Amino acid sequence: MNDHHSLSGLGDLLALDALAAQATGLSEPNPRVACRLILADGQVFEGHTQQAGGPHAEVMALRAARAAGADTQGSTAIVTLEPCNHHGRTPPCCDALIAAGVARVVVALADPNPLVGGQGLARLRAAGIQVELLPTEHPLTVATRERNIGFLSRMVRGLPWVRMKMAASLDGTTALSNGVSQWITAETARTDGHAWRARAGAILTGIGTVLEDDPRLDVRLVETAQQPLRVVVDSRLELPLDARIIAPPGALLVYTASDPAATAPKRAALADQGVTVIDCPGPVRPGSHAKVDLASLLQDLARRGINELHVEAGHKLNGSLLREGLVDELLLYLAPKLLGPGMGLANIGPLTELAQGVELEFVEATPVGRDLRVRARLPGRFDGQD
Repeated sequence: MNDHHSLSGLGDLLALDALAAQATGLSEPNPRVACRLILADGQVFEGHTQQAGGPHAEVMALRAARAAGADTQGSTAIVTLEPCNHHGRTPPCCDALIAAGVARVVVALADPNPLVGGQGLARLRAAGIQVELLPTEHPLTVATRERNIGFLSRMVRGLPWVRMKMAASLDGTTALSNGVSQWITAETARTDGHAWRARAGAILTGIGTVLEDDPRLDVRLVETAQQPLRVVVDSRLELPLDARIIAPPGALLVYTASDPAATAPKRAALADQGVTVIDCPGPVRPGSHAKVDLASLLQDLARRGINELHVEAGHKLNGSLLREGLVDELLLYLAPKLLGPGMGLANIGPLTELAQGVELEFVEATPVGRDLRVRARLPGRFDGQD
């Protein structure tokens, strides 16, 4: 089968990324992958990754072909991520492609998972299958990296991709001086924010936000196959037992630096409600109480399979995460209004020189209803290619 027939045009190829997007909120902690199977007679069958433990994209496409009674011998498979070659929750996708008689496999992106890491491509080649890895600058490869930036981050850095969401007036106010903040942005922007929640494996906030706003931090305004994990940074274990964030749907982790013996009754009461309390103390500074080690928290979340971490916190925790260099991306919704003095985006100052500021690179600026969504990333950080 010639290249033109196999790849069938740039726009058609990019449609594979839209198909992979359907795995968002479903496949975690697995990557979001799509597969297109093009048969020798020109028939096309597609599939995307299902829930963890369920079939991968390649298997879904093969199942669709078999359900139609189609012959897969001599077919071409276009896959957004390298097929796996190891037994995990499911059998190797490489074996499924080989058994189906696939003649050619085109892969957008190699899998950095140490259990795969090029071995999938090698296994296919060893079976006599023609394998093509698209160049790093190919639009489908770029889109696949972006679609799976959290998975790639966890595999390469051992850290989730940290995206900090904030909503503010045009002059940077996130809440009035009296604490009022609902609602600065309009409903369209809030719904869009829930879509970003849905693509994260976990949503993190601080105890200050819990005490002040009593948020649920679940996904309600868009459909999702599963609720993200909720995470609270609570150094002194002050979480009220009737806090709305404890209630289903979704599980709750609380990271604390409190003394286990002194807070034993509170821990037991939280455990009775299904809350997992994790000790994660950082070094104690003179004249200060122990605080949660935020870097260790991120490492622990990665070990728990969290690919993308969505942060919705107050200016204090936002500032701490930024000062410690733990944020990868800002997701900022700006409302077309001026609110004057109040709470800012993040407590990172006071600074004495402009060079001390946090440098960012804009990724996009998109109108969302009446508001503006701005995404910016810290330059020189992980970009999915390290």
